[in-house]
Amino acid sequence: MNNSQRFVHLSPRDSVVVALTDLKAGDELQLGQSSVQVRQFVPAGHKLAIRNISVDEPVIKFGWSIGLASKRIEVGDHVHTQNLRCDHVIDLEAIATEIPDDLPRITEYSFQGFRRSSGSVGTRNYVAVISNVNCSASVARMVARRFDRQALAAYPNVDGVISFRHEGGCAMAWEGMRHQMLTRVLGGMARHPNIGGFLLVGLGCEQGTLDHLVQSQGLHSISLPGQSSQAEHENAPVPVLSIQNSGGTAKTIEQGAELVSSLLERVNRFRREQVPAEDLVLGTECGGSDGYSGITANPALGAAADLLVACGGTVILSETSEIYGAEHLLTRRARSREVAEKLLERIEWWKWYCSNYGEELNNNPSVGNKAGGLTTITEKSLGAVSKGGTSALEAVYEYAAPVTKKGFVVMDSPGFDPASVTGMVAGGANLVAFTTGRGSCFGFKPTPSFKIASNSQLFHRMPDDMDFNAGRVVEGLSVQQAGKELFLQLLDTASGRQTCSERLGIGDEEFVPWLVGPML
Repeated sequence: MNNSQRFVHLSPRDSVVVALTDLKAGDELQLGQSSVQVRQFVPAGHKLAIRNISVDEPVIKFGWSIGLASKRIEVGDHVHTQNLRCDHVIDLEAIATEIPDDLPRITEYSFQGFRRSSGSVGTRNYVAVISNVNCSASVARMVARRFDRQALAAYPNVDGVISFRHEGGCAMAWEGMRHQMLTRVLGGMARHPNIGGFLLVGLGCEQGTLDHLVQSQGLHSISLPGQSSQAEHENAPVPVLSIQNSGGTAKTIEQGAELVSSLLERVNRFRREQVPAEDLVLGTECGGSDGYSGITANPALGAAADLLVACGGTVILSETSEIYGAEHLLTRRARSREVAEKLLERIEWWKWYCSNYGEELNNNPSVGNKAGGLTTITEKSLGAVSKGGTSALEAVYEYAAPVTKKGFVVMDSPGFDPASVTGMVAGGANLVAFTTGRGSCFGFKPTPSFKIASNSQLFHRMPDDMDFNAGRVVEGLSVQQAGKELFLQLLDTASGRQTCSERLGIGDEEFVPWLVGPML
């Protein structure tokens, strides 16, 4: 391995480089006209100082401060938790000051999707059994399990029958935050373009009633391709079962199976058709990030995101707790001051929320993140926000709220992958792109989750879980080349090509609504 392949210097302003291979004490690295001698062992993905850094002086990576030196750092030192601390201050001045020009419009790309009566487009065609309260979760699961691969053989256009189960639905204040959040999630799943038809199952005495869910979310029964009367569709009753009113568990399961069988006959009539790429709503996620993620996988996904925005599509960036530390990159390019201020308001809420439990956002990087070379939340977030590309920030949404704006948007969510993806999918994401450096086996039904490895070692170590190798970016492939290749593969996935997690059958257990508020 030659010298240029041993590290990467991301910005001329940076006071550190990132090791691309393990560096041992005594190794000599050539950096321009000068050389740097490694003073301690530096694992691949970790940072090496290329300048002397005084105590409380900013450490620069990506051209931005990622924290302050907690002790003097010498040239050649390993820079990590032992000598770097977080000290992030939110910039309230540079708001909507660097709004980028609109990307040149691209119209040549399309995919094969399921056109719904709402105007949205599905990338998959599922039937859903939705539990509105944990008390009906087992019944919902048992109904869905009736429809295994053999039972579905007669319905070749249906991807499966899935159940959505959760911990909530009762012991909560009526129309309180917890109730509102769960209602948005369940309504979003019922309306989702990847759901061809749905059945709601409740117990009967829960606080989050089935009637409230249907009425508040404006839910309608299935609308078939070519159905002539929209009014007839909207007036048709939503399939609903209450265990208490249906005669108990066994009878509800039987009635549920009959209703799902009827739905399958109708959902199977949907066919894929050519639709423009602008009908894609791409949720972006990162989980198990490492020191390569902000160099390879996230920027490559950002390049693909820009292509989708140029096509007129939608890209969602979530994980507010992992935007903190890099929010200035988004507020500067917000379409308006109002959009920027909404993002800052959510970050302030998160600071308040964490403080109520004696915690702080600065502690976000996980054990795995740190083992992979990430030290502070600022460093992690600077890499994470690059998933969203470079276009203007058009809107900021509450968790699981319907995403109606085209272009690049942010959705408020936690950094926990299942909860974050649940919110984006409930908001309408019909495809998810998921970057990982440490390795993830995540999948999510009904929306395919396309996983992107940040390094080649991971891609080859977990080949059954990884869909794309972004590690090639440090091996000679440009970020733009990787982004174009990734974009085309995402279109193929939207057209029906299975992801690794789909082939493995993963995605039934990852539905995790984020619920804020007391359980009464």
